Amino acid sequence: MDNVMASLLKVTVLLLFTFAFFFVSIRYFLPVAYSDRSDPTHGPARYQILVLGDIGRSPRMQYHAISMGRYGGPVDLIGYSDSELHPDVLRSPSITVYPLPRIPQYLQTNNRLLFLLVAPVKVAMQILGLFLVLGYLTMPARALLVQNPPSIPTLLVAHLVCFLRGTRLVIDWHNFGYSVLALKLGSSHPLVFISRWYESFFSRNAAAHLVVSNAMASVLSRDFWTRAPVFTLHDRPASHFRPLSREKQLAFLGRLPETAGLIDAIEKHKMKVIVSSTSWTMDEDFSLLLDALVGYSKLAMTSHPQLPEIMVIITGKGPQQAHYLSKIANLESTDNLEMVTIKTAWLSTADYASLLASADIGISLHQSTSGVDLPMKVVDMFGAGLPVVGWGRFAAWPELVQDRVNGRSFGSAEELQIILVELLGDDVQQLENLRLGALKESRNGWDNEWDSVVGKLFGML
Repeated sequence: MDNVMASLLKVTVLLLFTFAFFFVSIRYFLPVAYSDRSDPTHGPARYQILVLGDIGRSPRMQYHAISMGRYGGPVDLIGYSDSELHPDVLRSPSITVYPLPRIPQYLQTNNRLLFLLVAPVKVAMQILGLFLVLGYLTMPARALLVQNPPSIPTLLVAHLVCFLRGTRLVIDWHNFGYSVLALKLGSSHPLVFISRWYESFFSRNAAAHLVVSNAMASVLSRDFWTRAPVFTLHDRPASHFRPLSREKQLAFLGRLPETAGLIDAIEKHKMKVIVSSTSWTMDEDFSLLLDALVGYSKLAMTSHPQLPEIMVIITGKGPQQAHYLSKIANLESTDNLEMVTIKTAWLSTADYASLLASADIGISLHQSTSGVDLPMKVVDMFGAGLPVVGWGRFAAWPELVQDRVNGRSFGSAEELQIILVELLGDDVQQLENLRLGALKESRNGWDNEWDSVVGKLFGML
């Protein structure tokens, strides 16, 4: 009997020791939870912004950081650091950039079969990187603002970290991730259905949602059964996108390498400057623009000799760039673009803003995968007072562009060609009226929009 009691006592002590060790280990190794005194400075609450992408190519999330920083921060901006950041991000003492671990280049592919093979490995590496930075390398925050898409694995890791740290999760919807995946795999692919379920499930318990359009707010509330409030935060241009005087326009174009040798023709209105910004992805069909430019060039060489030459400057980087550069070179070598010159450029933030303010027309080829997202590039163009001609065959487009007021919309290469001929022909008043409409839009700045929506949501006002 004594031996039994002694054995039970030993087992009990061992179990107590095991449980004590387990709970101490859990407490020691889990991320530190947020409280009002998590920050040793006991200053303003800390906020975090997550971009599972290149921060430099995510202007909206950078604007969020800048706006938060205006109210004292501190702000952690987390993402891949590949491109130049906004100057105000670099200058702000309140903003700290935390780079995510890079995914090896050999796991980046546009091949459909290879994508299915390497995707699980890529996702696993992203999960580890995200959890490390969000859970351990950064201090606890009051709220985490997450860009979506990409939703996999961002929403899963964000939910886990927010649960462990007591942080409010706010999702900033730029589009729906499953619709972007459908562009790559096809809408009927099983992974697209899984992605839609995943996105809906892991977004349902967020504290709040921000969306880029009223149309997206309707879809999110109706189809995703969100419990939290949904706020529309329309994109607005940052302060560095602003109109320039004609004198400053010519001075800029005179020093820009792509236009410096043609400044006389531009100054005499014998050549017009068109700009298009792109990520060279599948949701932007540049063959539409190329076909329209070929048609324009033929008309200018034959029945419409009054049409000016066109200088087209395409800015940005992306996976399909080489493909389209090859097509452009072929069109030029076969004399199909005699009245058109096409240049590509990668510009600094300041020079990109100046280019938009100095061009005659901005082109948007964004074809919404969901029908309810909106291209940020159009907002930037309006900020610079640049009229826009864009693909307009999706539901949210009229929220951004008013046809024949601040821009024009097209649905085919033929329609784009007709619009270019109309706007660059003898009737200069059409283009001038659109420019006046764009200038009116340029007065709607980001700061006021952000303060009225996000500033109030986060209790900063």
